[in-house]
Amino acid sequence: MKKLLGILLAATMLLSLAACGNDAPPPVEDNSQNEVSTSNGDEGNVGDDFHIGIVTGSVSQSEDDRRGAEAFQAKYGEDRVKLAIYPDNFNDELETTIQTIVNLSDDPDMKAIVMNQSVPGTTEAFRKIKERRPDILCIAGESHEDLPEIGSAADLVCNNDFVARGYLIIRTAHELGCDTFVHISFPRHMSYETMSRRVAVMKAACEEFGMKFVMETAPDPTSDVGVPGAQAYILEKVPEWVNTYGENAAYFCTNDAHTEPLLKQLLEYGGYFIEADLPSPLMGYPGALGIDLTAEAGDFEKILAKVEASVVEQGGAGKFGTWAYSYGYVTSAGLAQHAMNVINGESELCDMDDIAKAYKEFSPKANWNGSNYTNVSTGVKAENVFLVYQDTYIMGDPGRFMGATDVEVPESYFTVK
Repeated sequence: MKKLLGILLAATMLLSLAACGNDAPPPVEDNSQNEVSTSNGDEGNVGDDFHIGIVTGSVSQSEDDRRGAEAFQAKYGEDRVKLAIYPDNFNDELETTIQTIVNLSDDPDMKAIVMNQSVPGTTEAFRKIKERRPDILCIAGESHEDLPEIGSAADLVCNNDFVARGYLIIRTAHELGCDTFVHISFPRHMSYETMSRRVAVMKAACEEFGMKFVMETAPDPTSDVGVPGAQAYILEKVPEWVNTYGENAAYFCTNDAHTEPLLKQLLEYGGYFIEADLPSPLMGYPGALGIDLTAEAGDFEKILAKVEASVVEQGGAGKFGTWAYSYGYVTSAGLAQHAMNVINGESELCDMDDIAKAYKEFSPKANWNGSNYTNVSTGVKAENVFLVYQDTYIMGDPGRFMGATDVEVPESYFTVK
């Protein structure tokens, strides 16, 4: 009995100490994700308790992607934004790629990881991250892996809109007076769902607008002929194509290495070029035009102005187009901005308007649009996978945006295959 009374007395004393002391405050709800601070400057609502990681390719392989990540880091500070680089030969170094991504989750303050481009291994890396840190937002930009697959691991996926753009590129060509559309590719690319579906959409759009659709095959730069052989083929064939299809034909190629020689020859022999596969004023134009953009590096408005002036000087006004801001640059910076907006409670993760708002932070004069990815086999739209695109800019004196982001793409095109 005495022992029981002693225990009760001790418990009473402990409770009294806890109630009166300052060493054991009551638990407080953790709202760290919603706290707002501007301790790193006046660049917007930036919390103090989280970091954002961005993984890109190297400058030598994916310069625009990397520069976009660096621009976001410059805006919010190195203490806030952590950058990493996946291997150049990512297909041969899969485990290194996965570990590079996963390592960012070792940071206890990491709240979002953005991949651009989402090379093979991204899906597995995101799965590993979610197992250990489900609180981290995993965002994939321009996936190399199947969209439904990466969408099962990522919180958000954003790719260039191969469906809507298939329609809008043809529509723009028609508006500019083109009567023929020439698509240049090779079997490896045509085995990809994104590119084969886009071809099907382009064919259907040409039928709608009364244009002739032509498929031309060029060497794969990864084949034995390499990049020099593939580019030499384009240089040789363009004069023949222009002679066959006329100067009112528009051309499109699926490979970056083909773009520069194609632009160079079209400027000399005639023809139209609406926009590149992954558009940017830096895609093919500097080499084709023979201009140095070192002084304008990172300033896309100055880059576009210099490219446009050279296009006009060489007689291409009203026939050559691009996106005013690099897709790779804006994807890195824009998706990181979107992640920050979501963490700060200012945006919804899977809202196209909010995604476009974040992209526009780094492309202020261009508009963006997009829609949910539709699985062509099932007809089901993925809630967290988006296909996005920027308005097309046609260079001239003056140049003009074509208003492509305001066009309503007919619903039937999203299930064309």
